[in-house]
Amino acid sequence: MGPMMHKSKETTEKVKDIKSTSKKLIKNYLSKYKLALIVISIFAIASTIFAIIGPKVLGDATTEIYNGIVSKIQGGTGIDFGKIGLILFTLLGLYICSAIFSCMQGYMMTGVAQKITYKMRKDISKKINHLPMKYFDGKTKGEVLSIITNDIDTLSENLNQSITQVITSAFTIVGILVMMFSINWQMTLISLVILPISAVILKFIVKHSQKFFVKQQEYLAHVNGQVEEIYSGLTIVKAFNGEEKVIKEFEKANQQLRKSAWRSQFFSGVMFPIMNFVGNVGYVAVAIIGGYFAIQGKITVGNIQSFIGYNKRFTNPINQLAQVSSMLQSMLAAAERVFEFLEEEEEMQTAKGNIDTKNLEGNIKFEHVKFGYNPEKIVINDFSSEVKQGQKIAIVGPTGAGKTTIVKLLMRFYDVLDGKILVDGHNIKDIDRGELRKMFGMVLQDTWLFGGTVKENIRYGKESASDDDIIEAAKAAHVHHFIKTLPHGYNSILNDETSNISAGQKQLLTIARVILADPKILILDEATSSIDTRTEVQIQSAMDNLMKGRTSFVIAHRLSTIKNADLILVMNHGDIVEQGTHEELLEKNGFYANLYNSQFE
Repeated sequence: MGPMMHKSKETTEKVKDIKSTSKKLIKNYLSKYKLALIVISIFAIASTIFAIIGPKVLGDATTEIYNGIVSKIQGGTGIDFGKIGLILFTLLGLYICSAIFSCMQGYMMTGVAQKITYKMRKDISKKINHLPMKYFDGKTKGEVLSIITNDIDTLSENLNQSITQVITSAFTIVGILVMMFSINWQMTLISLVILPISAVILKFIVKHSQKFFVKQQEYLAHVNGQVEEIYSGLTIVKAFNGEEKVIKEFEKANQQLRKSAWRSQFFSGVMFPIMNFVGNVGYVAVAIIGGYFAIQGKITVGNIQSFIGYNKRFTNPINQLAQVSSMLQSMLAAAERVFEFLEEEEEMQTAKGNIDTKNLEGNIKFEHVKFGYNPEKIVINDFSSEVKQGQKIAIVGPTGAGKTTIVKLLMRFYDVLDGKILVDGHNIKDIDRGELRKMFGMVLQDTWLFGGTVKENIRYGKESASDDDIIEAAKAAHVHHFIKTLPHGYNSILNDETSNISAGQKQLLTIARVILADPKILILDEATSSIDTRTEVQIQSAMDNLMKGRTSFVIAHRLSTIKNADLILVMNHGDIVEQGTHEELLEKNGFYANLYNSQFE
């Protein structure tokens, strides 16, 4: 009961709409396995029935032994071992049948739960690819990952256990009551009187222990947070001689956790002995009355034994149902979050024409573009500009000016509120998003490589590329020599965090990936602040190789690198405040001139 209570305290999130969530779960997932669930229910019921009959048959064996002993004392034939053997073989057969049906329903239920989990993960995987970027802007990575991992796992585990548990527990309660009433109705009523007494005691203990469990969780989170913080910042703690202060703070939090945990665990631990005491009082009462009825010949000794067995087992399914209610609550809360995710508004697909981007060159025109992430807060009011194929466009501005906004609009992560963006005369809204994005290659400040070989990472943008193509791309990106120094060359494995190569090498690998993909238009974030000078020169050279003959949009951080840009877009507070070449903008002596001069003062 202790662990069960603890679990229920952790599951603080309630289901907002039980009826609606249950309907969706049944209609979208469970209904597809209707026949399997009916068979599972039949097996669960059969397993329960065979298990319930067992104690009654065992009681018959006890009665037979008792009658045999009495017969022997009175000079009769004594114990009939043949009959007892038959009863025990019958009992063994019942328990074997119960175990077989239980295993079969468990096997089938696990299969159904895993198939449902598989379908849900598949649905979520599809959904992620159709969600607009604004959805992810409003969520942390942890929130989205929690739905895919924790919520699906919770749903799977609880679905697997709860459905069969509800059936077996409900049938066990009904079956035991039937068997108890069939033995003696007076003794059954005495047993049932104990239940409300137990419930009152349980409610009292839970009520008083609840606040301690809440505090325990709060202090536990606090202690865990401290440990995580100290562990991740251990170098800083040591550098500033903060060990003693850290130890004192941890000791204080640890003491609070110890006190609250002691109280909650004490209440949790005291529950079992109290409930056992109340239960034992019930058994004593049953034994006394059973003995009285046995003397009168109204009940056999074996039946008293069977009754006490049923009485002991009667509270188990009730406790299980209480536990299942907590599991169902947790399951439906998880399902609700999954369904909310699956029902999120998808990215609007407005492509009208079947335009093949392979034949496009990369001429881009912005016509009176108006945009805001929120319609009430417009960040680009009226932007017009024309970019010729092969030109280099630099986007500059202070941190938070909205330099990536233009990039997001070009790739249709967001659509303009008003105006047009044209690629070779075609409105990008008329081009399928996936088809449009084939035209673009991106090298961002935040490099992304996955756990796999170097070759697989470079080939990511062009699966059909040959090994020779990959080597040529690596040479153009100045990363071929580095790859050859790795233990297995192009077949060397990058770990999941790619912590086994430097930031500069990561950047060069992502450049090689884009060179191989051979896009028409480039988007480059040329920030190299955390990279050594030699690697920075390599990256700059690799980027120059990449930009040859391609329309390029460069998010510039150091203005010295974009003097030769064909067009510079100057952004501030989300809007384009100036545009022109480096010389034109310096002549204006406006925002760009101030920005440029401040970097070289």
